[in-house]
Amino acid sequence: MNIHEHQAKALLKGFGLPVAQGVAIFKHEEAEAAAKSLPGPLYVVKSQIHAGGRGKGRFKELGADAKGGVRLSKTPAEVAANAREMLGHTLVTKQTGPAGKQVNRLYIEDGADIARELYCSLLVNRETGEVAFVVSTEGGMDIETVAHDTPDKIVTVDIDPGKGVTAADTEKIVGALQLDGAAKADAATVFPALYKAFVDTDMSLLEVNPLIVMQDGHLRLLDAKVSFDNNSLFR
Repeated sequence: MNIHEHQAKALLKGFGLPVAQGVAIFKHEEAEAAAKSLPGPLYVVKSQIHAGGRGKGRFKELGADAKGGVRLSKTPAEVAANAREMLGHTLVTKQTGPAGKQVNRLYIEDGADIARELYCSLLVNRETGEVAFVVSTEGGMDIETVAHDTPDKIVTVDIDPGKGVTAADTEKIVGALQLDGAAKADAATVFPALYKAFVDTDMSLLEVNPLIVMQDGHLRLLDAKVSFDNNSLFR
């Protein structure tokens, strides 16, 4: 079972993870007020569909020069204008197929000053049967493309279920992502919290792409994709 980005971020925030403030909306009339409730001065309007590649996608009903399914806005009025164009329209991405998916909700999120984009996911390593971190310095890209073109830039760290994320595990992840300063300090809490969220809620996939280092040096989950094991739905 998949959930939307805004739902995934609310869940992860409950585990103490660093996510931006945001508001989910279902009507374009709600957009301007949602933006005004955020710190600003930049806002991101994100289509909420179960598919990747939203930013590079296109809307069937709009012209070829129209922006995609993730848009940066500089004012609440611009947020509202983007919401009017996006809600109710069909977004086609590389993962939706040519039919696309209708956008019925948006996530209005506070903007972030990005210094670096990284990739981080958790999944069950079928070879070891353990939960593993898969990380790369090539954030924001399709991980399959990175694996094909530059496999040396992907590092897998298996986690012993009896120990959880140890200091040594964190050091491996930190080294693979080339973190230092505030980001390295954040790693001591961020990666154990990601593992706890994955295990405690019976996830089958937790993908953060990108995980960013902000201009102030701290880590933030800029996007989040979560899938659950269907056998855990009784919870």
